[in-house]
Amino acid sequence: MTMTASAAEKMDEIYRRQRFIYDATRRYYLFGRDRMIEELAPPANGTVLEIGCGTARNLIRAAKLYPEARFYGLDVSEAMLRSARASLARFNLAARIVLRNGDATAFDPMHLFAVHAFDRVFISYALSMIPAWREVVRHAAAGLAPGGRLFILDFGDFDSYPELWRRTQLAWLRRFSVAPIPAMDRKIAMLAEQMGFTAVTERLYGGYAVRFRLQHR
Repeated sequence: MTMTASAAEKMDEIYRRQRFIYDATRRYYLFGRDRMIEELAPPANGTVLEIGCGTARNLIRAAKLYPEARFYGLDVSEAMLRSARASLARFNLAARIVLRNGDATAFDPMHLFAVHAFDRVFISYALSMIPAWREVVRHAAAGLAPGGRLFILDFGDFDSYPELWRRTQLAWLRRFSVAPIPAMDRKIAMLAEQMGFTAVTERLYGGYAVRFRLQHR
């Protein structure tokens, strides 16, 4: 199942106004992003793709950290990409980061970016907003160059938290069309096995978030 036009419109509706305060507010609950960026460690002149790049906050941070790499961002929301392009211009990074609007389940890297494959792909708190998240993971893994790595960070199931807090948190996330994937660590590990990848999994902050690193066996 691919991302439909109505799904793209829904994301635009969610972020049409939120995009102006997105980075200022998400810093308080999208934990672990900077650590993941620090572990990307792309090779010299390597290619790095972020799926669900939003405002390009992560790409800008990564581009500063890895000045020799080339960066690419994909997002289904044109509204968010407008904010992303403005940020790239503000930081003078438009020449180093290429942004495209597209479906994370079915994009063609060569068509969108003129790139055959990527040395690193990362997805930060985006899978929990995409019902067809398995297709996103499969497509991302298929786009890796030999020796490439796929990094995923998303909400966990909050299973170690008090039940009332857990229910409240899940209800609040649903307001933003976010649905954490139950047993995500097990499901990603199974998917990696099916694709011939190894998966290193780490639960963060008592199950608040889960991080994965996938690479070819």
